[in-house]
This record gives sequence, C-alpha cells and structure tokens, in this order.
Amino acid sequence: MESPKSNNDGYQNIFVMRHGDRIDNFEPLWVSTAARPWDPPLIQDGMIRAFRTGQRIRSQIGFPIHRVFVSPFLRCIQTASEVVAALSAVNVDITAMSSQDVPSIDKSKLKVAIEFGLCEMLNSVAIRRELAPKDGDFDFRISDLEAMFPEGMVDHNVDMVYKELPKWEESVEGCRDRYVKVVKALADKYPTENLLLVTHGEGVGTTFSTFYKDTTVYEVDYCAYVELRREVTGQDGSVKAGEYEVVLSHGQAGIRFSHDPESHDPVISRTPV
Repeated sequence: MESPKSNNDGYQNIFVMRHGDRIDNFEPLWVSTAARPWDPPLIQDGMIRAFRTGQRIRSQIGFPIHRVFVSPFLRCIQTASEVVAALSAVNVDITAMSSQDVPSIDKSKLKVAIEFGLCEMLNSVAIRRELAPKDGDFDFRISDLEAMFPEGMVDHNVDMVYKELPKWEESVEGCRDRYVKVVKALADKYPTENLLLVTHGEGVGTTFSTFYKDTTVYEVDYCAYVELRREVTGQDGSVKAGEYEVVLSHGQAGIRFSHDPESHDPVISRTPV
C-alpha cells in the first residue's frame, strides 16, 4: 500500500507508548463482576492522560505521525483512540481534555491498525491466573475494536506482523523478544513513515533498555513512552536505514531507569501492565 505521507528530514521516528490508567488498579472490586476481568478498560483519568499525552507529542515533536499500531487489549485501544483524536484534531485546543472536546478530525492525518505482537505478556506474571480465560482463549472482536476509531482511519490493508496471539504462559524472555521483533518489523515495513505503537508497560521498558544500552528499567508510568529514531536514506527506489537511537531531547518522563553496564535485562515494576 502507498504511504499516506513520507518523511523528508532523513529520519524515521518511532514512539512506543504505554496505555493509560486501567480501572482495576483503582477499583479493585471491578474484577469480581467483570465479564472480561483480564481486559480492563481505562478510567476517565486514563482517557484524559492519553489525550493530553497525544497533545504534548503533537506540540513538541515538529513532525507528523503517519501510522498508529495498537495492542488489541481494550485499555490500549482506548488510549490509542484518545491519542489519535489529539494528533488529528483540525484545531488544536489547549483546553480540550479528551476526544469528546474535539469537534472535527482530519481523517487524512494518519492510519491505524491493530497488531497482535504488541499485546500484553500472556502469562501469570502479567495476568493473574484466576482472571485469565479458563481455556486460554483471549478472544478479541477486531471489528468492534476498529469501530472505536473514526471512520476511515483504520487501514484494513495492513497485515499483522504476528498473525496470532501468543499462547498462554509465554515466557518473559519470549515476550521481550516479541516486543523488540515487532518494533523492528513495523519500522522496517514503513521505513519512510513515523510510527506510534501503543502497548503495555513491559513493551515500553523492553524497548527502552534494548535501544538505550546498559540500562535497567524499574518502572513505566501510564502513557509513558520511549522515542526512537534512525537515519533513513533512499536511492534508486531502495531504502537504507541506520542504527536506532533513543531520543531524550523531548524528555523521558515516566520511565525510571538506572545505568548498569552489567545488565542487559529490563526489570519492570510488577504492577499490572
């Protein structure tokens, strides 16, 4: 598929963001009556945080986001929906608090697609065993999730990097490998476009510690993100890409880490991700 737009500054930029505030961390009794206790939605503050994060990215970076890829978990879909509204609003209103305050969206701004490879770590480290589906079947109704984005913004021609969800009780190491693989694969698939990937805390921490060498990540806040960039040059119809670097100039609020030359393994806060 043809790119909706392409970079002209010689760099590709990739943002990897955690979702907003999930309801079960604020209303512990929610899980006792939830039909899908393993798939909590955002609370209202999480919606606001996601939207305002999208506004901040739009105001600070100075270049467009061309594509948004998102985990199928509801909290990530809702986060991405708010961020997309902030990035695509026709008029920037600094007093707006959520997508409800955006009267008009430019649907040509960017494209959205769901990616299974960005999903939660599917094991009992991240999801309590008693809350997970008894048959291990994490069923996502993709068409219902896609309907949460403005009509015309979902790119139905995109093939997922991971065609299926991981099997229940995937290893932590396997999950971290998955996150790195999907970030690289999506970047390589769209080398002339800037990407925003909405995922889970482990995905953000793993991405940060993989590309910002000799660091250990201790905690990733809601809607925290890591920004990567690499030089991209095109010649005779082919694209050549350089090495990734972590961009710190826009601030790295929400990711707490330490420099540790002996460590190459992220250690994420074990709060639900």
